[in-house]
Amino acid sequence: MTSFWLFLSDLFNWSFGFYDFAGNVLNWILFIVASTLFCYWCYVLVTTLGNNKDKEYYSPTEGKFPYYNPELHTKED
Repeated sequence: MTSFWLFLSDLFNWSFGFYDFAGNVLNWILFIVASTLFCYWCYVLVTTLGNNKDKEYYSPTEGKFPYYNPELHTKED
């Protein structure tokens, strides 16, 4: 009966080692995926917003005041 408990103990020790190894592998996979997504996000930000591309934007309402119309906001006597 003692040999059964020793075998069971060895099995538990092996399973915990397997879980530790699988956790490390999973952590590395998640780290690589997260790093890749972060690098892609930085690339998209630099290519779309870099090189002062926002200066090429034309605003159709620039110089106009759509929220204040003096004809509508006059005080009547």
